[in-house]
Amino acid sequence: MRIAIVNDSQLEIEVLKKISTSTLEHKVVWIARNGEEAVRKCREDKPDLILMNMMMPVMDGLAATKQIMKENPCAILIVTSSLKGKEGMIFEAMGSGAIDVISTPVVGLSQNNTNDNELIKKISIISKLINQTKEDTKQPSSKSSILTTTSLIAIGSSTGGPKVLAKILSALPKEINTSIIIIQHVDSQFATGFVTWLNEQTKLDVVIAKEGMKPELNVVYVAGTNDHLILTSDRTFKYVEEPKNFHYRPSVDVFFDSLARNWLTKDIAILLTGMGADGANGLLTLKKMGWYTIAQDEATSIVYGMPKAAFELDAAIEILSTEKITEAIIRFINTRRN
Repeated sequence: MRIAIVNDSQLEIEVLKKISTSTLEHKVVWIARNGEEAVRKCREDKPDLILMNMMMPVMDGLAATKQIMKENPCAILIVTSSLKGKEGMIFEAMGSGAIDVISTPVVGLSQNNTNDNELIKKISIISKLINQTKEDTKQPSSKSSILTTTSLIAIGSSTGGPKVLAKILSALPKEINTSIIIIQHVDSQFATGFVTWLNEQTKLDVVIAKEGMKPELNVVYVAGTNDHLILTSDRTFKYVEEPKNFHYRPSVDVFFDSLARNWLTKDIAILLTGMGADGANGLLTLKKMGWYTIAQDEATSIVYGMPKAAFELDAAIEILSTEKITEAIIRFINTRRN
């Protein structure tokens, strides 16, 4: 895979270059020391993956991510030394198209450093997702459904998800008479920051889903570890290690499958923007069981991967824009109140 590094620290550049090229299938094709230089180089030679720092002179990583995703979209992994004080910036970048975020490997530690291994793992996962076979899309289904009372809204998202989630949650009232559970592809070390940022976007209470909790009304739960979140037969949250071979952890498919097994009512499941196909099969299972299933449309998706896969499986009853998804949720809420 062809990798670019955008960072203003020569020491960090050398560390990232050494780690990313530690396997023969990857090579660094160019290096930029600020966002403006990265945007220019991306126009000249678009890489498969950019390792993007956030705080840089001239143009920061957020502005660069937005510009690159607008002009020459490619996979962007945010590599930052600290989340503190940068939560809004980082999650806005993820909402604009960055795939994920990871801590900068600590300079001077051994090659067996955990952060080194995590970065290699992230790059490997992104490489597999990029190389997945892309198939032609079909025309969206015109089918609609009669909305029914709901007690749970399950949402899966990945690349571009934070921005869409913030837009949806910000439009919802504080008393929604349902619980919302979000599976967002984000590394566990940034889950708390993600929840803090989401709380700033909405009137609702947003919390990390912890083992043993039961979903409560008017609360938004976010998967918070690198294991898979499921709902058990007694309707409590649990994190499980299996299946180990899934590209992304936590997996939307694993969570949706647990709902199919253990959640008695037929509620709403939504699959938002994201690279890959996670959640599509689980959405289809829920649809067959009578759930109201929605996939985000191509026009409003930052990366039309996960919702496209759901569309091709005919797993979504409706294909909707971000605004229409929000409207559908509000209709459900109002139906429940009535």
